[in-house]
Amino acid sequence: MHPHTTELTFRKSSYSSSHGQNCVEVAELPGVSAVRDTQNRDAGHLEFPTAEWTALLRASTK
Repeated sequence: MHPHTTELTFRKSSYSSSHGQNCVEVAELPGVSAVRDTQNRDAGHLEFPTAEWTALLRASTK
């Protein structure tokens, strides 16, 4: 876990459904992207190196 996770400010991902379901929220920290399920915020979040998260998003748009 990143040392600054208490400072996370999540936003709805632009890749989330516009219907309010199946949403993913993302928070950015230096070098880390934190991701959580909007409907299960209490379950916590996953952290990925920003470069890996960016590569995943680029691959999903191809």
